[in-house]
Amino acid sequence: MSPSSKPDAAFRQTVVRRDLDNVLHPIVQHRALEARQIVVTQAQGSTIYDADGTAYLDAMAGLWCVNIGYGRTELAEVAAEQLRELAYYPQSAMNVPASTLAEQINTLMGGGYHTYFVNSGSEANEAGFKITRQFMRQEHPQDTRFKTISRYFSYHGTTLATLDAGGMGERKAKFEPYSGDFVHVAHPHCYRCPFGLSYPSCNLACVKNIETTILGEGPETVAAILVEPIMSGVGVSVPPDEYLPEVEKLCRKYDLLLHVDEVINGFGRTGKMFGHQHYGVKPDIVAVAKGISSAYMPIAATVVKNSVFESFLGEPSQNRQVAQVNTYGGHAVAAAVAAHNIEILVGEKLADRAAEMGAYLRDALRTLMRHPHVGDVRGKGLLIGFELVKDRASKEPVTPAQIGTVVDFCKDHGVLVGRSNGGRRYGGVVNISPPLVITRAECDRIVETLDRALTALDLS
Repeated sequence: MSPSSKPDAAFRQTVVRRDLDNVLHPIVQHRALEARQIVVTQAQGSTIYDADGTAYLDAMAGLWCVNIGYGRTELAEVAAEQLRELAYYPQSAMNVPASTLAEQINTLMGGGYHTYFVNSGSEANEAGFKITRQFMRQEHPQDTRFKTISRYFSYHGTTLATLDAGGMGERKAKFEPYSGDFVHVAHPHCYRCPFGLSYPSCNLACVKNIETTILGEGPETVAAILVEPIMSGVGVSVPPDEYLPEVEKLCRKYDLLLHVDEVINGFGRTGKMFGHQHYGVKPDIVAVAKGISSAYMPIAATVVKNSVFESFLGEPSQNRQVAQVNTYGGHAVAAAVAAHNIEILVGEKLADRAAEMGAYLRDALRTLMRHPHVGDVRGKGLLIGFELVKDRASKEPVTPAQIGTVVDFCKDHGVLVGRSNGGRRYGGVVNISPPLVITRAECDRIVETLDRALTALDLS
């Protein structure tokens, strides 16, 4: 595909000026945005198009989310049909698309779950925290179980509570102080083990750290353990295979809930429909978003195991129902689009494709280890971290400016990649998370562009 309309420089400049004069953009500094503009007008497959006609291979699928690829016009038809039939009614009643979508999610998770709908990954985790607290108050009235154990360098959203749950100091600093309801432990990152150990002789010190923390805080004060199966923001950290099962054992031992954040991992990204399915665990709470609709509509969900759901059943006079509401949760149009998105994911076997293409891309990226500054290539499926270091022996990361030059080189040559947000120690990673429909030729282009970047740039 190429742009369907000829580039119009005057039109583009009008949009740029209107945007810069009126829109408050997140994350990016406006002066940098003005200097390096992209006005996205069209997209197809793994490619987006600027209003000036420039094509970019989107190796980040937007924000880790356009799993089925761009340009699926059938989803526009689904949305239009649902808009004509029923656009919206709150979840105090039922609608057909939301019930269909919840059934699909339950089936994909192997059964035994109910789904509460929200609009974003942050809200999905936030709702999980509230459901956990209410559950613990109802099931353990003799205790005050309110703490959630999460990991340093994790990312769970942008609300105050999800920022507090996350472990990225630089993202959190401007909004302190926090409630202190989240207790952080070391994360499982074998390439940069926080204990200075090596797997498997480490005997999973990262899991022992969690148990020590539970005991130190007092099990009667702890409600849940929160994990991403594969951490993303830290530069894609894949834990040992035993890690998540051992964390689940701790939850069962101390009667805690296992809250799994699948916002990025979910819906085929890691080579299975959900990241936790690589490890054979059954979480109590699962936050999903992004790939649930491949970003064609804003929708997300908090999925709870039936053993949790049953705590909220009772007579109206008992007041056990979930004590919150979301205006747009289960929005009929968003749910209809998400349900069809899942049909595409399943019908085209895109989780299997992610496993196949991810293995191909990681193998190709490992050939770049002939460059002395490539320290590690890791990931599962099409969730990949490409780590750059000044020195392999010391693993000293490249500077933020240096990783920025690599990302900018790729952009200047038509490939959009991401970068980690883990601060000085974990900030030297190129993140790669393309649409699951990416082709081998497009994978080759990513590798070729990174090869040229490393050849052209001095990272010493």
